Amino acid sequence: MKDKNLTYLLMRLIIGISMLGHGLVRLPKIVAFSNGMVAKFSESMIPSFLVEPFGYVLTITEFLLGVLLVLGLFTRQALIGSIITMILLVLGSTLVENWSVINSQLIHAAVFAFLLWHINYNNWSLDTMIKNKK
Repeated sequence: MKDKNLTYLLMRLIIGISMLGHGLVRLPKIVAFSNGMVAKFSESMIPSFLVEPFGYVLTITEFLLGVLLVLGLFTRQALIGSIITMILLVLGSTLVENWSVINSQLIHAAVFAFLLWHINYNNWSLDTMIKNKK
């Protein structure tokens, strides 16, 4: 049982750090990132008035979901939010035919789904600490 808990912790940490890192490096350049997304989607069917705010929201969302996953806080909700984020990213990638990034997005989604499926092994987390104090 301890090996499964350890495996879960390590998988949660690595995918959480990936999300946290994606958001963290973009926070200082969030305006440029959002503008870059508008440029990439300029010939897609998505209007720029939707793409621009999505760039801001995506950056903050990736950062916050990453923090929650690293801490193991609201893990179930963070995993669901992360899967929804990947769904939106895959949709966007297909609309601009950026096939090279979809594999990474699908791998992230698969890891999130695996963790959600096996959430009962999330014993080394703030969620469990809080639950045990009640």
